[in-house]
Amino acid sequence: MPVWCCRCSLAGHFRSYSGPETEGQLLNSFVQYFGDSLGRKVKRMPLIEETVLPGDSLLTLPVVIIGNGPSGICLSYLLSGYRPYLSPEAIHPNPILHTKLEEARHLSIVDQDLEYLSEGLEGRSSNPVAVLFDTLLHPDADFGYDYPPVLHWKLEQHNYIPHIVLGKGPPGGAWHSMEGSMLTISFGDWMELPGLTFKEWSASKRRNIKSDRVMPEEIACYYKHYVKVMGLQKNFRDNVYITSVSRLYRGKDDEDRSQLNENISTQHLEMEDGQKSLIKRNWEVRGYQRATDGSHVPFCLFAENVALATGTFDSPGRLQVEGEDFPFVLHSMSDFGAAISKGKLRGKADPVLIVGAGLTAADAVLCAYNNNIPVIHVFRRRVTDTSLIFKQLPKELYPEYHKVYQMMCTQSHTVDSNLHSAYTSFPEHNVLSFKPEMKCVLQSASGLKKILKFSVALVLIGSHPNLFFLKDQGHSIGHHSNQPITCKGNPIEIDPYTYECTKEANLFALGPLVGDNFVRFLKGGALGIARCLAIRQKKKHELIESGDGGGDGVP
Repeated sequence: MPVWCCRCSLAGHFRSYSGPETEGQLLNSFVQYFGDSLGRKVKRMPLIEETVLPGDSLLTLPVVIIGNGPSGICLSYLLSGYRPYLSPEAIHPNPILHTKLEEARHLSIVDQDLEYLSEGLEGRSSNPVAVLFDTLLHPDADFGYDYPPVLHWKLEQHNYIPHIVLGKGPPGGAWHSMEGSMLTISFGDWMELPGLTFKEWSASKRRNIKSDRVMPEEIACYYKHYVKVMGLQKNFRDNVYITSVSRLYRGKDDEDRSQLNENISTQHLEMEDGQKSLIKRNWEVRGYQRATDGSHVPFCLFAENVALATGTFDSPGRLQVEGEDFPFVLHSMSDFGAAISKGKLRGKADPVLIVGAGLTAADAVLCAYNNNIPVIHVFRRRVTDTSLIFKQLPKELYPEYHKVYQMMCTQSHTVDSNLHSAYTSFPEHNVLSFKPEMKCVLQSASGLKKILKFSVALVLIGSHPNLFFLKDQGHSIGHHSNQPITCKGNPIEIDPYTYECTKEANLFALGPLVGDNFVRFLKGGALGIARCLAIRQKKKHELIESGDGGGDGVP
């Protein structure tokens, strides 16, 4: 099957779907869009198999964003030219920060020194820019205040940086696949993105939001609508699956390319026409788009910068025990919900086995409990463990989770050796194996083993990002080299103010990949990346205007 550079139906990203177009027309619409956006004409779009001659103009995008959840959406919003300014009437409750903001009131936050502004701020993120942006959008939120943002937004089209956002589903990412009957942990206001409050959206849709916490379905709809109302659709492409992201070198010939040093990001090479050209160490992004008929159309894009905004819901955590691959051992709430809705658990005498002590496991307990399905709940920690998430949630705001926690404490098998009819917990127990006859072998902290019968098992012990498309699955870019990336134990190591990977130039990451699991804080990553890229674009323009640069990358 042929592979086209910047072809597939990504080109259709910039056209309507009203009528059929030939492949050439799709390609031309794609090239025309980016050619216009980049301020120059793109003469041709060579096949990836073709030999690229030194003088050929090869389209290279400034930014490719992988992931269309709230991280990718917010970054697209800022790259589209939206800029935050201090509101004329605003007074931030932090007097030191407010004084700093007043010093450069005429500048957008994107154009200010983020390290200076974030100095001394404290919050629930380890990333200083995330704390800064959060306190500008939700001042003193952690102290229970509901102050309005101190920012207002302007669309400055001259600050637009051409980019494309690639996602597997509609804008909103994993929010479209979350269990719809549960409430979010964060308040609806904390889930919103810049420029459109969640309350405004709810009112416009005549949705009756009775609680500060909302269902994931509401948030997913909000994100999808946000992309439309903010005019970001032209930058988004759905049903796209990435298979490879790798470095690409471009020189006069293969010999030149082979001589480029792995650690050098740019290299001056003499072209045949005598002009000196700046050769960028670009990224090659390969993948396919799933068409409506289910077929896969491959594509290849080139990018100066790649931003990872994939989140951490790709790969459910696994116990790595014998029998975990049996079909009756599930690893997601959506699979569990589907089993219930299809009536597969109706009338089952044996309980559901739920493994995990986080909020998703608690959601599963509530789901089973509300459907009159008995539960065996297994988890490794003590119920008195201070790190349990339930101990960090106010009872008044999260009564359902405290109900689960109360059952975990009071309906334990240690309190009563018999299984309770509706729920029984097994604290400080590990799963040793699953058996074909739907039995599970547990082991207590003291080493005692117990065999339990169940109808279906649900393992909910967190999830991890799947960065298989990167070299070594991205293991080399974490804080701990040669280990899988996880949002808590081993996030991607980044510069705290630009969000550029410290171990890989021109590769950025934001959101859960860098430890910011809450939407409140992932927006800071978009701010840091947008500022970094804006500075580089400005320097590039200055270089071109001075006559010292040009070349393979985007001007």
